[in-house]
Amino acid sequence: MTSGSPIKDFKDLEVWKAARGLRHEMYLLAGKLPDSEKFGLATQIRRAAVSVTANIAEGFGRFGYQENAQFCRQARGSLYELRDHLTTCLDEGYLKAEESARIEQLAHLVGRMLNGYLRSTLAMKREAA
Repeated sequence: MTSGSPIKDFKDLEVWKAARGLRHEMYLLAGKLPDSEKFGLATQIRRAAVSVTANIAEGFGRFGYQENAQFCRQARGSLYELRDHLTTCLDEGYLKAEESARIEQLAHLVGRMLNGYLRSTLAMKREAA
């Protein structure tokens, strides 16, 4: 999570910070898409990117571990949606392979962090039971 600091807010979560960086990258990508994609693919990219960070935040704000875990799973689903949109951008020539690989690497990092956060949340649920 964070390096020894107490987590008091979702903005303290390292996974949320990483997802925020990914969201920024995906917004930049969406802004570079051709006009023909502005209301299609670009909108889907923005919605999925926002969904990742928003679900992490919303889960953190819930009282129960199970609810938090469910929002983590929704964030993970949106992350996979983003990865598919990234593949579409590559396939359609809207993105160079190197740039796609860089953003994909960031998405994988967020996924690993999200899985770790989910495991931690479920472990706290078991300990609280």
